[in-house]
Amino acid sequence: MLNDLLRFDVKDCSWCRAFTTGTPPAPRYHHSAVVYGSSMFVFGGYTGDIYSNSNLKNKNDLFEYKFATGQWTEWKTEGRLPVARSAHGATVYSDKLWIFAGYDGNARLNDMWTIGLQDRDLTFWEEIEQSGEIPPSCCNFPVAVCQDKMFVFSGQSGAKITNNLFQFEFKEKIWTRIPTEHLLRGSPPPPQRRYGHTMVAFDRHLYVFGGAADNTLPNELHCYDVDSQTWEVIQPSPDSEVAHPEVAERIAAPEEAPSFSSEERGLKKSRDVFGLDFGITTVKQQPTADSELPSGRLFHAAAVISDAMYIFGGTVDNNIRSGEMYRFQFSCYPKCTLHEDYGRLWENRQFSDLEFVLGEKEDRVRGHAAIVTARCKWLRKKIIQARERLKQKSKQEIDEEGPALSQKEGIGGNVKLCCLQPLLEVTIREAEAQPFEVLMQFLYTDKIKYPRKGHVQDVLLIMDVYKLALNFKLSRLEQLCLQYIEASVDLQNVLIVCENANKLQLDQLKEHCLNFVVKESHFNQVIMMKEFEHLSPPLIVEIVRRKQQPPVRTHSDQPLDIGTSLIQDMKAYLEGAGIEFCDIILLLDGHPRPAHKAILAARSSYFEAMFRSFMPEDGQVNISIGEMVPSKQAFESMLRYIYYGEVNMPPEDSLYLFAAPYYYGFYNNRLQAYCKQNLEMNVTVENVLQILEAADKTQALDMKKHCLHIIVHQFTKVSKLPNLRYLSQPLLLDIIESLANHISDKQCAELGSDI
Repeated sequence: MLNDLLRFDVKDCSWCRAFTTGTPPAPRYHHSAVVYGSSMFVFGGYTGDIYSNSNLKNKNDLFEYKFATGQWTEWKTEGRLPVARSAHGATVYSDKLWIFAGYDGNARLNDMWTIGLQDRDLTFWEEIEQSGEIPPSCCNFPVAVCQDKMFVFSGQSGAKITNNLFQFEFKEKIWTRIPTEHLLRGSPPPPQRRYGHTMVAFDRHLYVFGGAADNTLPNELHCYDVDSQTWEVIQPSPDSEVAHPEVAERIAAPEEAPSFSSEERGLKKSRDVFGLDFGITTVKQQPTADSELPSGRLFHAAAVISDAMYIFGGTVDNNIRSGEMYRFQFSCYPKCTLHEDYGRLWENRQFSDLEFVLGEKEDRVRGHAAIVTARCKWLRKKIIQARERLKQKSKQEIDEEGPALSQKEGIGGNVKLCCLQPLLEVTIREAEAQPFEVLMQFLYTDKIKYPRKGHVQDVLLIMDVYKLALNFKLSRLEQLCLQYIEASVDLQNVLIVCENANKLQLDQLKEHCLNFVVKESHFNQVIMMKEFEHLSPPLIVEIVRRKQQPPVRTHSDQPLDIGTSLIQDMKAYLEGAGIEFCDIILLLDGHPRPAHKAILAARSSYFEAMFRSFMPEDGQVNISIGEMVPSKQAFESMLRYIYYGEVNMPPEDSLYLFAAPYYYGFYNNRLQAYCKQNLEMNVTVENVLQILEAADKTQALDMKKHCLHIIVHQFTKVSKLPNLRYLSQPLLLDIIESLANHISDKQCAELGSDI
C-alpha cells in the first residue's frame, strides 16, 4: 500500500511528486478522493499490511489536501460517524461530500452519509434517510452527478448483482431505478453487470468504461444519454490518426512517468500515453506498428478535466497493474432536439389540419397530416379516403351552387379572399380518445410514458394502446407496449392483465401472463387471491391445464420486426413519400421545392412566426440566409436537418449553412456546431478566404482565428488567390495584423535591411 501523492500536468503531459506538508493519510486502497474548490478530500479505505496480513481494517477518517499550500489536514468532527468502509461511492454536490454504500469488512452496505465542506469547525456527519427504489447493498461501483442527480451503475452486490442504473434526487432524497423496458429489442442494451469500473458525467451523458464483467475485462466505452434514457457503445472511426511526433515524444519521456513501490510485483512498466479523441472519434498515440485501443481493466481511476476524460492505471490481464494514461476528448455538440420539437408540436396542436373523430362518443383529437401520414400507413389510408370524400362533397356543392358563386365573384372584382382551410375530419371508430392520444404521442416522439409502478390503470391503458398498435400495424409501438406491459406484470396485477388480454384477444400478452402464473414460485400465491375466484371459467380451466401440462416452447428463427423509427420515417417522407401532402412551396432562386408547414414550424421559430402571423397568400416562401441564397445542395442539406436531424454534409454546404441556425431560429445551435467542425476539419488554402468571410459575418471568432492562422502560415499560396483582392478592408487589415504578429524580430530586421 502507498500514501504518496503524484501530480500529472495535462498540458505538459508530465508526472511529478506533489509537494506535501503535514501528516498524510495512512497507506490505503479502495478509498475515495473528490475535489471541492481548491482542495481534495480523501475518505475511508482499507489500511494495514496486506503482505503480513496484520492490522487490516477499514477506516472512516476524512482528510483534506490543499492544492495551494500542499497541506494535509485530518478533519475531526463531533457526533455520529459513518461506519468505517472501503470500496464505497463518493461525490460532491451542493457544497457537501456524499458517501454511499461500500464494504465494512463483514458485509456490503447501502447507507448514505453527507458532510458540509465549507467550514471544518462547524460541520458534522449526517445520515440520509433514503426512500424509493434504493439500490441493493454493493461495493466497487462508481457514482456520478449529472443534472442535479446522482447516478449509480452496477457494482458487487452478491447474488443481487444487476446492470441496473439508479438515480438519486438530492432534494427529495428519493432513489429511482432507470427502466430499460423502453429500449426496443435490437436497440443497444445497457452494459453488462460489472464491478471495478468507472463512470463519469459530461454534459447530459454518463460514460462507463472497464470493470470486470462475468469473468471478462471489456474495453467498450458505453455512453448513457440522461435526456433520452438510451445507451450506446461509442465506436472509434477506422481512419485513426497518429499524434504529432513532438507531442508523443514529450509524453513518453521515461523520467516523467510515476514511480511505483518495488513491492508491487508484476508491474507492467508502460510509458505510452494514449489520447482517445471522441470529438472527431479518432485514436491518437505515438507511432507504432500496431496501434490498438485501450485494453480492458478494473480498479482504474477516471477524472474529467475541462472537456476531456483521463483514465489512469488499473489491473489488466493476468493481474498485471498498468501505468498507462489515456486521454478521451468528449464531443461537445448540443443534443438533437428533433423528438422534442415534434413533441412540442403535438402538445400545442398549432397548425393542426386534421381532426380525428373517435369511437362511439365521437371524441375529437387534432393532429397534423404531415406527421401522421409519415408514421402510419393505416392512418394515411384513412386520411386519403377522408380527403377524397371531402373533394367529392366540394365538387357536388360547386355543381349545385355554380351560378350563385359566379355572381358573387363578379361582385368581388379582383380582390383575393384569404380563407382558412377547415380541419379535415377523419373518423376512427376502432379507437377511444385516451389510448389514441398515447398512440399519437408516439407518432410525434417515438416514445410513450412508462407505466407507474403499482398503477394497474396505467398498464390497462398501455394494453389498449397495444391493441391499437396491432390494428394500425405499428410494429415499433407494438413491441414497445409489449415490453412495457411484460415488465409491469407482477403478482398484484397479473390476473387483471391476463383477463384483459383474453378479452382484447392479445394472445402474446396472454401467453406471458399464463406462464407467469404457473411458475412454481407464483402459482400457490395467485390461486389463493380473491381475484382468481372472479376469473372467467374458461380462463381458470386454461390456467389449471397450463399448470398440469405446460406447452412445449418453440423457438422462432424469424427476425423480430421492430418497425421504423421517427428519423427513418421522416427521411423517407422528405425523399418523396410525403409529396402528396405538401402544403407550402419554398422558392430557392425561383426554383420551387414543395414542403410541409407543420414540420417547418416545429423545427424553426422563423417559419413558426411566419405561418402564425403573416402566411403568404400564394403559399410560397423565398429562401435565403440573410442576404445569401444557399446553393441547391446546401438547401437540401438544411431540409434534411429540419426533417430528420441529419447533420452530415459536404464542407461547402457547411459554409452556406453556418449562419442558418441564427437566421431560421432553430431551437439550438447543433447544426452550427457541426458546420463549424466540418469547416475546421476541411478548410483548405482554396476555400480559406470564403470561410474567413462567413466567420466574420456570423461573428464566429474562434473560426475566424483558425482561418487567419492558416492564411498566415500559407500566405505565399493564399496571396495568389484572386478572391483576396475582393475582401473587405477590415478583413485585409486583420490579415496584415496577423502577419505582423507572426513575423519574428529577426524577420523584421531582414525586411528592414531590404528596404
